[in-house]
Amino acid sequence: MDLKGFDRPGRPAAGGTRSVKVMIAGGFGTGKTTLVRSVSDIKPLTTEETLTQASVGDDHLIGVADKTETTVSLDFGKISLNDSLMLYLFGTPGQERFWFLWNGLFKGALGAIVLVDTRRLASSFRAIEEMERQDVPFVIALNIFPDSKQHPIEEIRDALDISPDIPVVACDARDRASSRDVLIALIRHLKERSAIALEPR
Repeated sequence: MDLKGFDRPGRPAAGGTRSVKVMIAGGFGTGKTTLVRSVSDIKPLTTEETLTQASVGDDHLIGVADKTETTVSLDFGKISLNDSLMLYLFGTPGQERFWFLWNGLFKGALGAIVLVDTRRLASSFRAIEEMERQDVPFVIALNIFPDSKQHPIEEIRDALDISPDIPVVACDARDRASSRDVLIALIRHLKERSAIALEPR
């Protein structure tokens, strides 16, 4: 992948590598921790805790009844896309009672991936609203679960009420190559936005 010309702000790291903060957001149980784990070059830092009876009524397990753990703070990993670009990945907690942490996590983020479970589209509405509120560029990643039904991309775009310029890609968050492709789609989206912003008006 050619990332020359990627000139958006980022902190130069060792050897001239540019580091970029990327958020992995989405609803409860959409696969955020799984994506960070699958794609990170290092053993990721996770803050998963076992779901207990105390969470009954707060964590809605419709569609994710087999889920036994939940992120209570953040997930952190990193990946080098090439010799000049390092992505630092920050996964957000998905449950409503932990949303107060989002403001701090989004500080300094260049872009975001919103993971969506097509069986439970509404679970990611809040994440999309937050991207738009904080003006964070993002792409939609449809995490395909074994029992997910296939839907035309335009139907999903309409259901999520997102603009036509926001990329929507399918992925398997368990698969490193698939997760990496989503990150590449985000970087391309950021480059395109940067190029448009620099066009003379």
